[in-house]
Amino acid sequence: SSAICLDKEVTKRLLTLAGIKNARFVAFRESEKSKIDYSQIIADLGLPLFVKPPNLGSSVGISRATDEASLVQAIDEAFKFDSKVIIEEGINGRELECAVLGNEHPKASTVGEVVTNLDDHTFYDYDAKYLNEVGSTTQIPAKLDNETIDRIRDVAIETYRCLECEGMARVDVFLTPEGDIVVNEVNTIPGFTDISMYPKLWEESGISYADLLTELIKLAINRGERHQAKKTSI
Repeated sequence: SSAICLDKEVTKRLLTLAGIKNARFVAFRESEKSKIDYSQIIADLGLPLFVKPPNLGSSVGISRATDEASLVQAIDEAFKFDSKVIIEEGINGRELECAVLGNEHPKASTVGEVVTNLDDHTFYDYDAKYLNEVGSTTQIPAKLDNETIDRIRDVAIETYRCLECEGMARVDVFLTPEGDIVVNEVNTIPGFTDISMYPKLWEESGISYADLLTELIKLAINRGERHQAKKTSI
């Protein structure tokens, strides 16, 4: 699951096949760079666009493009970090995160929200995440009605199963003004300090940091036992 989810293009193709809503996109390998039709991409996906190296995390190499010139620059920047790029339509929505825990029968936490300081950042970039102390804040739980929280939890579990996740993962989504839930990405090895979103979401949902560690160990043992019980030869 980590191999699947690390590659954002592979992730999005699987989600699309499963009918799980995610941002429309196109992807190009470096060998295809000369074939990129910038004006056609803008016509198809609109503006703004987000350009990403699909195999990195922490928003490294990600740029927001608002016209053709910045799109060209964003693609050049992404290719510095990866041999392919993914170009996504911009989604107008709240950035929400849900923690999922389990193997065959996963369960989802309450929902948290990342609020980016738009005076300093146009999106939740590396600087807003790690360098600027006032670049963003988190709200746990997010200010949402119970029905919306339940819908997000359902999408998170559906996504988790679709991508063959086990143990743990954090599912990040957008909630649009129209109420649509759009999966952004899945982090199979989320931050795990005592102030990170994943354990804080479970703490808010009634599972302490220590109990969460114990549960993850039990899940790992269970996963190992299931695999060992399967035949490897005939």
